[in-house]
Amino acid sequence: MSKIVDIDALPQVMGEDGQFHAQDESVDLSDTPIEGWVALGFFWALGATVFYQFFTRYVLNDSAAWTEEIARYLLIGTVFIGAAIGVAKNNHIQVDFFYRFMPAALGRLMALLVDVLRIGFFGAAVVMTWQMMQKLGNYKMTIIDLPMNIVYAVCMLGFAAMFVRSIWVMRLHLRRGYSVLERPESSMLDR
Repeated sequence: MSKIVDIDALPQVMGEDGQFHAQDESVDLSDTPIEGWVALGFFWALGATVFYQFFTRYVLNDSAAWTEEIARYLLIGTVFIGAAIGVAKNNHIQVDFFYRFMPAALGRLMALLVDVLRIGFFGAAVVMTWQMMQKLGNYKMTIIDLPMNIVYAVCMLGFAAMFVRSIWVMRLHLRRGYSVLERPESSMLDR
Protein backbone atom coordinates (compact mmCIF):
# COMPACT_ATOMS: atom_id res chain seq x y z
CA MET A 1 0.00 0.00 0.00
CA SER A 2 1.46 3.38 -0.95
CA LYS A 3 1.53 6.33 1.40
CA ILE A 4 0.09 9.67 0.40
CA VAL A 5 2.75 12.36 0.78
CA ASP A 6 1.81 15.96 1.52
CA ILE A 7 4.04 17.94 -0.84
CA ASP A 8 3.57 21.16 1.13
CA ALA A 9 4.98 19.45 4.25
CA LEU A 10 8.27 18.66 2.50
CA PRO A 11 11.17 21.11 2.73
CA GLN A 12 10.93 23.79 0.04
CA VAL A 13 13.97 24.32 -2.16
CA MET A 14 12.77 27.42 -3.99
CA GLY A 15 11.80 30.35 -1.83
CA GLU A 16 9.16 33.00 -2.39
CA ASP A 17 11.88 35.23 -3.85
CA GLY A 18 12.54 32.72 -6.68
CA GLN A 19 15.99 31.77 -5.33
CA PHE A 20 17.17 28.32 -4.34
CA HIS A 21 17.50 27.83 -0.59
CA ALA A 22 18.91 24.33 -0.39
CA GLN A 23 20.70 23.33 2.77
CA ASP A 24 23.05 20.38 3.01
CA GLU A 25 22.29 17.83 5.64
CA SER A 26 25.01 17.19 8.17
CA VAL A 27 27.21 14.26 7.29
CA ASP A 28 27.68 11.65 10.00
CA LEU A 29 30.53 9.23 9.33
CA SER A 30 30.57 7.77 12.84
CA ASP A 31 28.93 4.51 11.75
CA THR A 32 31.42 3.92 8.91
CA PRO A 33 33.12 0.57 9.56
CA ILE A 34 36.90 0.30 9.72
CA GLU A 35 36.81 -1.66 6.46
CA GLY A 36 35.33 1.40 4.79
CA TRP A 37 38.21 3.62 5.85
CA VAL A 38 40.83 1.05 4.80
CA ALA A 39 39.14 0.57 1.42
CA LEU A 40 38.98 4.34 1.00
CA GLY A 41 42.71 4.55 1.69
CA PHE A 42 43.42 1.91 -0.96
CA PHE A 43 41.13 3.74 -3.37
CA TRP A 44 42.88 7.08 -2.90
CA ALA A 45 46.29 5.45 -3.28
CA LEU A 46 44.98 3.83 -6.47
CA GLY A 47 43.74 7.19 -7.74
CA ALA A 48 47.07 8.87 -7.00
CA THR A 49 48.96 6.06 -8.74
CA VAL A 50 46.77 6.22 -11.85
CA PHE A 51 47.10 10.02 -11.93
CA TYR A 52 50.90 9.69 -11.68
CA GLN A 53 50.82 7.14 -14.49
CA PHE A 54 48.72 9.48 -16.64
CA PHE A 55 50.99 12.44 -15.86
CA THR A 56 54.23 10.61 -16.65
CA ARG A 57 52.84 9.03 -19.81
CA TYR A 58 51.02 11.94 -21.43
CA VAL A 59 52.64 15.02 -19.94
CA LEU A 60 56.26 13.94 -19.50
CA ASN A 61 56.13 11.37 -22.34
CA ASP A 62 58.15 9.03 -20.13
CA SER A 63 55.81 6.48 -18.53
CA ALA A 64 56.66 5.14 -15.09
CA ALA A 65 56.75 1.36 -15.52
CA TRP A 66 55.82 0.47 -11.94
CA THR A 67 52.49 2.29 -11.85
CA GLU A 68 50.49 -0.26 -13.83
CA GLU A 69 51.49 -3.14 -11.58
CA ILE A 70 50.96 -1.20 -8.36
CA ALA A 71 47.60 0.12 -9.59
CA ARG A 72 46.49 -3.47 -10.22
CA TYR A 73 47.46 -4.50 -6.69
CA LEU A 74 45.77 -1.47 -5.15
CA LEU A 75 42.59 -2.31 -7.05
CA ILE A 76 42.76 -5.84 -5.65
CA GLY A 77 43.13 -4.39 -2.15
CA THR A 78 40.19 -2.04 -2.67
CA VAL A 79 37.94 -4.88 -3.83
CA PHE A 80 38.86 -7.41 -1.14
CA ILE A 81 38.65 -4.96 1.75
CA GLY A 82 35.56 -3.29 0.29
CA ALA A 83 33.80 -6.65 -0.08
CA ALA A 84 33.72 -6.88 3.72
CA ILE A 85 31.43 -3.84 3.70
CA GLY A 86 29.03 -5.74 1.45
CA VAL A 87 29.06 -8.67 3.87
CA ALA A 88 28.43 -6.36 6.83
CA LYS A 89 25.47 -4.75 5.04
CA ASN A 90 24.35 -8.17 3.79
CA ASN A 91 23.76 -6.76 0.32
CA HIS A 92 25.68 -9.19 -1.85
CA ILE A 93 23.73 -10.87 -4.63
CA GLN A 94 21.07 -13.19 -3.26
CA VAL A 95 18.02 -14.98 -4.60
CA ASP A 96 15.00 -14.60 -2.37
CA PHE A 97 12.39 -15.70 -4.93
CA PHE A 98 12.00 -19.25 -3.60
CA TYR A 99 11.68 -18.05 -0.01
CA ARG A 100 8.28 -16.56 -0.89
CA PHE A 101 6.92 -20.01 -1.76
CA MET A 102 8.60 -22.08 0.97
CA PRO A 103 6.97 -22.83 4.27
CA ALA A 104 8.28 -20.43 6.94
CA ALA A 105 10.14 -23.17 8.85
CA LEU A 106 11.93 -24.38 5.73
CA GLY A 107 12.78 -20.79 4.77
CA ARG A 108 14.25 -20.20 8.22
CA LEU A 109 16.31 -23.39 7.96
CA MET A 110 17.57 -22.46 4.50
CA ALA A 111 18.49 -18.93 5.64
CA LEU A 112 20.41 -20.41 8.57
CA LEU A 113 22.18 -22.78 6.18
CA VAL A 114 23.16 -19.82 3.97
CA ASP A 115 24.65 -18.05 6.98
CA VAL A 116 26.62 -21.15 8.04
CA LEU A 117 27.87 -21.80 4.49
CA ARG A 118 28.95 -18.17 4.12
CA ILE A 119 30.96 -18.38 7.35
CA GLY A 120 32.49 -21.67 6.21
CA PHE A 121 33.38 -20.29 2.79
CA PHE A 122 35.15 -17.21 4.14
CA GLY A 123 36.90 -19.27 6.84
CA ALA A 124 38.15 -21.70 4.19
CA ALA A 125 39.25 -18.79 1.99
CA VAL A 126 41.37 -17.41 4.86
CA VAL A 127 43.03 -20.80 5.39
CA MET A 128 43.64 -21.39 1.67
CA THR A 129 45.07 -17.91 1.19
CA TRP A 130 47.45 -18.56 4.09
CA GLN A 131 48.48 -21.88 2.52
CA MET A 132 49.08 -20.16 -0.81
CA MET A 133 51.27 -17.56 0.90
CA GLN A 134 53.31 -20.36 2.45
CA LYS A 135 53.83 -22.00 -0.95
CA LEU A 136 54.84 -18.72 -2.63
CA GLY A 137 57.64 -18.14 -0.16
CA ASN A 138 59.95 -15.39 -1.41
CA TYR A 139 58.30 -14.92 -4.82
CA LYS A 140 58.70 -11.28 -5.89
CA MET A 141 56.49 -8.88 -7.84
CA THR A 142 57.27 -8.49 -11.54
CA ILE A 143 58.66 -4.94 -11.62
CA ILE A 144 58.93 -3.89 -7.98
CA ASP A 145 61.32 -5.82 -5.76
CA LEU A 146 58.73 -6.55 -3.07
CA PRO A 147 57.31 -9.89 -1.95
CA MET A 148 54.14 -10.96 -3.71
CA ASN A 149 52.85 -12.12 -0.33
CA ILE A 150 52.00 -8.49 0.46
CA VAL A 151 49.18 -8.69 -2.09
CA TYR A 152 48.00 -12.05 -0.78
CA ALA A 153 48.15 -10.78 2.80
CA VAL A 154 45.74 -7.99 1.85
CA CYS A 155 43.45 -10.58 0.24
CA MET A 156 43.66 -12.72 3.39
CA LEU A 157 42.88 -9.68 5.53
CA GLY A 158 39.82 -9.00 3.35
CA PHE A 159 38.67 -12.63 3.67
CA ALA A 160 39.24 -12.49 7.44
CA ALA A 161 37.15 -9.31 7.67
CA MET A 162 34.41 -10.99 5.61
CA PHE A 163 34.61 -14.03 7.91
CA VAL A 164 34.20 -11.90 11.05
CA ARG A 165 31.42 -9.83 9.48
CA SER A 166 29.55 -12.96 8.35
CA ILE A 167 29.59 -14.25 11.94
CA TRP A 168 28.25 -10.85 13.04
CA VAL A 169 25.49 -11.03 10.39
CA MET A 170 24.49 -14.54 11.48
CA ARG A 171 24.30 -13.45 15.13
CA LEU A 172 22.09 -10.54 14.07
CA HIS A 173 19.83 -12.87 12.08
CA LEU A 174 19.53 -15.24 15.04
CA ARG A 175 18.74 -12.38 17.42
CA ARG A 176 16.08 -10.93 15.08
CA GLY A 177 14.62 -14.33 14.21
CA TYR A 178 14.73 -13.75 10.45
CA SER A 179 17.15 -12.83 7.67
CA VAL A 180 16.94 -10.60 4.64
CA LEU A 181 16.31 -13.71 2.54
CA GLU A 182 13.11 -14.39 4.45
CA ARG A 183 12.01 -10.76 4.54
CA PRO A 184 13.56 -8.93 1.57
CA GLU A 185 11.87 -5.67 2.55
CA SER A 186 14.02 -5.56 5.70
CA SER A 187 17.62 -4.44 5.85
CA MET A 188 20.59 -4.75 8.16
CA LEU A 189 19.53 -1.44 9.67
CA ASP A 190 16.31 -3.02 11.00
CA ARG A 191 17.58 -4.17 14.35
